[in-house]
Amino acid sequence: MSQAIFPGTLLLPEMRKVNIGLVGCGTVGSGVVQALSRNGALMGSRLGVKLSLAKVAVRNPRKARAARLAKRMVTNDWESVVRDPKIDVVVELMGGTTTARKVVNEALKLGKPVVTANKALISAHGESIFKLVEKNGGNLYYEAAVAGGIPIIKSLREGLSGNRIQSLYGILNGTCNFILTQMELEGRSFEEILLDAQRLGYAEAEPSLDVDGFDAQHKAGILASLAHGFWIKPNQIFVEGIRHITTLDIQFARHLGYCIKLLGIVKKIGDKVQIVVHPTLVPEKHVLANVSGVYNAILVRGDIVGDTLHYGQGAGADATASAVLSDLADASLDLKNVSMGRVPPFVPHDQKGSVLPIEESVNPFYLRLSVVDKPGTLARIAAILGESKIGICTVFQPEGHVGESVPLIMMLHDATDAAMQKALKRIGRLSAVKAKPTMIRIENFN
Repeated sequence: MSQAIFPGTLLLPEMRKVNIGLVGCGTVGSGVVQALSRNGALMGSRLGVKLSLAKVAVRNPRKARAARLAKRMVTNDWESVVRDPKIDVVVELMGGTTTARKVVNEALKLGKPVVTANKALISAHGESIFKLVEKNGGNLYYEAAVAGGIPIIKSLREGLSGNRIQSLYGILNGTCNFILTQMELEGRSFEEILLDAQRLGYAEAEPSLDVDGFDAQHKAGILASLAHGFWIKPNQIFVEGIRHITTLDIQFARHLGYCIKLLGIVKKIGDKVQIVVHPTLVPEKHVLANVSGVYNAILVRGDIVGDTLHYGQGAGADATASAVLSDLADASLDLKNVSMGRVPPFVPHDQKGSVLPIEESVNPFYLRLSVVDKPGTLARIAAILGESKIGICTVFQPEGHVGESVPLIMMLHDATDAAMQKALKRIGRLSAVKAKPTMIRIENFN
């Protein structure tokens, strides 16, 4: 078996050799190979093991890659990698939820530890995958599935295990954060900044997974499940993307002392858990308001520790590779010490947990309307809000807007989502309202 040996490893007689089988060697996989080449010896010395990249499975072995691989290591047959008895750890970095699921399931059935960065797979099939771990005695490590190089999975499962998690607020998608940041800095539209993000490689050619909030939905569900002890499926999480956010909204938000971020929010509300992903007005002095560009950040509030902030690069080859190497370190130590079940991938410690429906969620709201500027318009809108028991905090009609319609901005007191949606339907039918109302929820982090 041809293997990648990392020069500089101090070999001791008791050192355990760990053979790694890599499935998928695209951007992230190549980053992992390069990171192992760079720091594999350092890891080996720190852990007391010898890490060896033994086999790599890819769709097209002839394709040029950023990482250098010996030809004899490379195959297009993932099963030959997973089933090889000399392979100790399987690293799945191919993405998707079809073949990737087969790779992970097969390795776990063989009792092998698996490292993955596949958030979509964990989000959709986590429960069944965890059952395979429990049944067959391997383990699953998935730090790289959420927030790139930020060790948030380890923090929730280990570092904060003595806390009841009261709330979690996450900027979990670097693409959306980059777009919103640039819209504010440059005053250009969502569509224009999205094109820039695509040119820079921050957004895919088909950007729906990011800009419509589904990537953040996967991550928020994983974090919420770990924090609250029952597995949460994607269809239980309310999600709303950022396509409808305009430069006007960003400007008005700043005028009112806020900025707009796409947040994944997890809160304990009574005996239920609120889990949502949506654009949010964040007070401009709050720490999350200052997280810009492609960076991620997660603010976790525990009942004992209080607030902890976890910040860093949430995507990209290097950030994700760092998380994969962290998981390889854990898997190697568990193999070395024969303790594969030391930290299970997920412990269902609250089987009776349930998700708060979005209709019952309570927030203050920002509302932007395009209205005909004539007497009685504001009174009719206020009457509808009043009938829905929604109080008005602030009314703002900026100067300098002329034409058939002008913007009308309202900041509204706490109300349920159900009441707000009902009021919006009625307001949208008024003849004086000339465009679909824009509503953004506000988070004051109380």
